[in-house]
Amino acid sequence: MARFMARDLILAVDIGTSSFRTALFDTQGRRVVGTLSQQTYRLRTNPEGQAELDPAVLETAARQCLAGTLQAFRDRKNGGRIIAAGASCFWHSLLAVDAAGRPISPIYTWAESRCRTAAEALRKRLDETAYHQTTGAMLRASFWPAKLAWLKKCQPVLFKKAAAWLSPADWLFSRLCVSWHPSFSMASGTGLFNRQTNDWDDALLRRFGLTRKQVGTISDAPLASNARLIEAFPELAETKWFPPIGDGAASNLGCGAAEPGLAAINFGTSAAIRVISRAARPRVPFGLFAYRVDAERWLIGGAISNAGNLRAWALQVLQLPDDRKLEKELAKNVGSPIVALPFLAAERAPSWPEAVPAALTGFNLSTTAVDLFSALTEASYLRLAQIGRLLQEHIVKRPLKVTLSGGLLKSPASMQRLTHALGRPISANLEPEGSLRGAAVFAIEQLGRKAPPSRLGRVYRPDAKLHQAARRQLEKQVRLEQRFA
Repeated sequence: MARFMARDLILAVDIGTSSFRTALFDTQGRRVVGTLSQQTYRLRTNPEGQAELDPAVLETAARQCLAGTLQAFRDRKNGGRIIAAGASCFWHSLLAVDAAGRPISPIYTWAESRCRTAAEALRKRLDETAYHQTTGAMLRASFWPAKLAWLKKCQPVLFKKAAAWLSPADWLFSRLCVSWHPSFSMASGTGLFNRQTNDWDDALLRRFGLTRKQVGTISDAPLASNARLIEAFPELAETKWFPPIGDGAASNLGCGAAEPGLAAINFGTSAAIRVISRAARPRVPFGLFAYRVDAERWLIGGAISNAGNLRAWALQVLQLPDDRKLEKELAKNVGSPIVALPFLAAERAPSWPEAVPAALTGFNLSTTAVDLFSALTEASYLRLAQIGRLLQEHIVKRPLKVTLSGGLLKSPASMQRLTHALGRPISANLEPEGSLRGAAVFAIEQLGRKAPPSRLGRVYRPDAKLHQAARRQLEKQVRLEQRFA
């Protein structure tokens, strides 16, 4: 167990799909005021399903954020030392590097869906149910196998030239540290990790043309800053860099949802509902994921691709009223006859309907923009409700408790509708930087300590009649999805 000094600090890094953030935390998991630094960027997308990020853009954002946070550290009057760093990163993404560690491909993110046909072909050749029980992942576009099969076919020269395949977080750490290795968490989100052996699955590596050398040795052991980083930021000379963990795991840790029966919902660009389990090898129902937090704990749940991105799209396209007026309209807009499939991006849990398009039924000439917005956003809440039901039935033995973080907290009317959909009380989580704090909490845990949970705010409770109405709406949504499928 590490011995902490009063002024010891943790550097937290959060690598998101649309932004990079860094900040300092104390050893109690409290963010140091004034140390948050953020840089935004945008994915390269197209109608065919491209969702790429330039590695150089990511590295530039990282160095700018580190510069901002460490300048704030230098400006502090009470000094201190940065003893460790923890990181959170979006799961399932990868890039190829050459023998010198230089990127030879863009970062193919979790949202990359040009490999849908490759995923479909894999499902015809492999038993997806057995694969899911082995890996905790699905044979879908989000994961490495579909991306690798697609790249091997479409870009054989690139595939042959790749000396290693890394997550964007591990590649970035290879630029900041003396060496790199994937954590149990990041490895478990690839779709090449064997849940029974707690290691890479050799048969899957061979099937997709990879060697262990190309994917690295799995470990949660800390890394050391390299000479270039120390020259730029001397404050990090003695910092222990713990390898990055998946953003979902970090979010649960940051929100304090690490105890049995407590689920965390993070509602950001995408959304997910997840619980942490210490079961040795939990059997997970088909449709839900099972990834690692670390070598001892599992993260079980499901993610939806259409959440804050869907909300932002609808706000822009439908030309809705200002926030205050929209809140009033949403509070009144219940019992809509419109049924929606909110699949603007290729959808994920629990049914992974990658080939099903977005759809709306039940609207007419009297339908308003608010009606459409209400139906689309509620449809995403119903998807989360499906996942919550599976968690309750198969994973969590006690009544499920839920805490929520993310942008949805800004809309009490939307929070209330989500509560009706779930049929469970939801506690607003007051930690504004869940994944970022989770990165710090993970580092603190790896040092042998435990950070206190984050504070909770208002509790939203469901209305029994409105919950039953939401269940009927969910049944209609499922039937519409089945018709398309």
